[in-house]
Amino acid sequence: MRTLISTAFISLDGVVEAPGGEPGYRNSGWVFKGVEFAAEALEIKGREQQESTAMLMGRGSYEGFSPVWPDMAEFADYNAMPKYVVSTTLTEDRLVSNWGETTLLRSLDEVAALKETDGGPIIVHGSASLNQGLSDAGLIDRYHLLVFPLLLGAGKRMFSTADNDTRKLKLVEHEVYANGVQKQVFDVVR
Repeated sequence: MRTLISTAFISLDGVVEAPGGEPGYRNSGWVFKGVEFAAEALEIKGREQQESTAMLMGRGSYEGFSPVWPDMAEFADYNAMPKYVVSTTLTEDRLVSNWGETTLLRSLDEVAALKETDGGPIIVHGSASLNQGLSDAGLIDRYHLLVFPLLLGAGKRMFSTADNDTRKLKLVEHEVYANGVQKQVFDVVR
């Protein structure tokens, strides 16, 4: 079974919306303007590219990443790997042609089936709503979180507010950087 890893820049109060500067959100760009930059905190991002074998995202993140990431040298490893987009509305004709193999998945059942295939880890970037559904369905195996010492208030949250049973996590890696950012890697205990 493949490991499904959810990775996020997240504020202390759980906001994941617009960390890089996406338009339409009052605190847009908070990763780069809210905390002093510390390159060592981003080490995990490079490692994720090296260790992942596929990328999973929701429609909104696909539409945000696909016009930009294919031309960015720092995402070269992601550009080469297969991508899976979970959406009931996105159509094949709206997929970009310069970002490698992209497959549309129409349900979380299809994500569960993808996890059963041969291959290495699948990484989930962005995709707040998808992350909530994946978590609620018990499909996420690991979390890679860079927790920023910011309280952003309003914004999309990574975790749902559904009345779920308690899910235990095991902290398998952590580090605190001089700028207050914390790396927290958790495995979901099954």
